[in-house]
Amino acid sequence: MIGAQRVVDLALAEAERGGKADETIVLVTDRAGASLRWANNSMTTNGESVSRSTTVISIVRQGDTARVGSVVTSEVDPAAIAALVTASQDAALSAPEARDNAPALPGTDAPEDWEAPVPGTDVQAFLGVAGSLAARGFSGADQLYGFARHDVETTFLGTSSGLRRRFTQPTGSVEINGKRDGASAWVGFSTPDFADVPTDSMLERLSTRLGWARRTVELPAGRYETIMPPSTVADMMIYLWWSMDGRGAEEGRTALSAPGGGTRIGEKLTDLPLTMYSDPHADGLACTPFVTASASSERGSVFDNGLDIGRTDWIRDGTVNALAYPRASAAEFGAPVAAPADNLLMTGGTASLADMIASTERGLLLTTLWYIREVDPALLLMTGLTRDGVYLVEDGQVTAAVNNFRFNESPLDLLRRATEAGATDRTLPREWGDWVTRVTMPSLRIPDFHMSSVSQAQ
Repeated sequence: MIGAQRVVDLALAEAERGGKADETIVLVTDRAGASLRWANNSMTTNGESVSRSTTVISIVRQGDTARVGSVVTSEVDPAAIAALVTASQDAALSAPEARDNAPALPGTDAPEDWEAPVPGTDVQAFLGVAGSLAARGFSGADQLYGFARHDVETTFLGTSSGLRRRFTQPTGSVEINGKRDGASAWVGFSTPDFADVPTDSMLERLSTRLGWARRTVELPAGRYETIMPPSTVADMMIYLWWSMDGRGAEEGRTALSAPGGGTRIGEKLTDLPLTMYSDPHADGLACTPFVTASASSERGSVFDNGLDIGRTDWIRDGTVNALAYPRASAAEFGAPVAAPADNLLMTGGTASLADMIASTERGLLLTTLWYIREVDPALLLMTGLTRDGVYLVEDGQVTAAVNNFRFNESPLDLLRRATEAGATDRTLPREWGDWVTRVTMPSLRIPDFHMSSVSQAQ
């Protein structure tokens, strides 16, 4: 298999020879992955994989209009490049006019590491986690199940205008599920390199939660004062973030559309000091600092490939501050260009989760969410299930586990109704952890979280 850099060069040269497109963008991503799985206090499987994805985007311009053809392949044979380029050019020639048409970005010198070897990963990354599980977890009475994964993706971007970008993105996560006497609890952690996984403290949290379930209480559906730790806050805020598209809001199709037209930018959601932002250079949560789009969407455009991504405050001091606008949408609606980075952070208060529990007279501690789905996009109303740990808090102490519920809530309304924000902590969302791992969130206190019905899920 030839190097990804060489694939970029060959595809651009082939596009120039073909002569059917005015501009060409090539994205090549080399991915190395490793995984480890355990069940019933025993390691079960591990694996390693390597793959490559190559995208050729052809742009055909005619006056002020442009047509785009994008073709993606996992083929690694260099002989397939010519056919890939031809297919992309032919797709562009027959495509409708692109709504997100924008000028080509200027060329740049190749980064210093352009020709450097592509890094990889293997199961050796899990030695620390596996050692802690074997030494402490598997020898206990609790049954442990779980999964660890580590992916290292290096993306090369080249354009016919001379633009060259490269970035290596490591992504890892660990999820552990513990079972004891019919009770179940879950904890997760995200990591770029597995050098910082606190396996022992994760096992301590599992043991504590399973201990809380020695007593169980059945509660009916209703509205309860609820403490949401960072993981459950992340699952709700990620979906809000995914919904913050400028075009959809401008056209009156989303919950970020203002009554009578326009968007909710500038609307105050809460007096709590909450700022939700993405930043590719965030310490410990760094991610690709430029646009890589194989296809256009309302959040991103193929025309913006290679565009620098900076910090964007989506919510600032409790107020809606920005929506996602590719260059074309920004020009159309007179808004600042805003491209989302692949991380999400929210600043909060100062209280620890333990402090928030201690100050609760009676309420619920909601540790994980599951099977979240959108019910009403106009309200951003979500439904989902609780799973692996809903606990009763009485007089500042967790006193029992309670039954599972189905909930109906909007992340926008959660922010409007939240009465306290705790300290920000790095977390792994339970529902969306396969897609978003680089997250920090505070805990939130919701005075009337809506548990709409009792769930029979165990």
